[in-house]
Amino acid sequence: MFTTNPFAALTAYMSPGLLQGYIILMVLAVVLGTLYDLLHDRKARFFFQERQQSKAAATRQLGAGERMLLTLRTLLIDIATFGEFCNRSRRISHCLMFYGFVLYLITTVVMVFAYPTDLAPPAILPALWNLGVLMVLAGGYWFFLLLRVNVVHDGQPPWKLVRADLFIVILLASMTFALLFEFAYLAGYELLAKLFAGFYILSSTLLFISVPWSKFAHMFYKPVMAFQKRLDEATGASDLPTPQEGAERCPPSHT
Repeated sequence: MFTTNPFAALTAYMSPGLLQGYIILMVLAVVLGTLYDLLHDRKARFFFQERQQSKAAATRQLGAGERMLLTLRTLLIDIATFGEFCNRSRRISHCLMFYGFVLYLITTVVMVFAYPTDLAPPAILPALWNLGVLMVLAGGYWFFLLLRVNVVHDGQPPWKLVRADLFIVILLASMTFALLFEFAYLAGYELLAKLFAGFYILSSTLLFISVPWSKFAHMFYKPVMAFQKRLDEATGASDLPTPQEGAERCPPSHT
């Protein structure tokens, strides 16, 4: 299982060229969907206005070294370890989903474009692909069933869905059907393999074309907003209390 290229198996139902074209179209869908979201909901204007207001409210200027330090802190704390979440479980679940999804995307592109019909590519590729899928499923189901705000704080059942759940639901469907397709194909269940392959393609398509309506695009906005928040704190533009150097940003009860 961990040594077989699942996309070479998928070429039994669609040509390698079609599969490669599909991935290119999905990349374009994400780019266009993000641009649409920026323009349609006026997020671009909001970001620009916030930046201008921050500049006007700043009480001190930062040097190049200080800006570089803020950038590194944003990358290492706010982005790499999801420092926005005070709850440790939420941070771990998001790390699992994020890094698993990155692994999945990278290995998918490499196998589809470099080894489109090779069932036995370098063993590290399918191993990392499966690891990525499992990481997304572990972090995703943990978050969906136990950590969502409406489930934890509002006491609603896990299966009660709102629009904010669109991304996580489709992501979990895509990863689940990917794994089921791989299992069915390797076990020799041709009919099930075709069925799961169809659901995998369908759910993956929904994942990438639903960018304007899901939280997919937030992964592009959050780094910008996290850096702006740190910049405002450092320049005195923020009207919120500035954390002391070395102080915890989260209350002990939330860690």
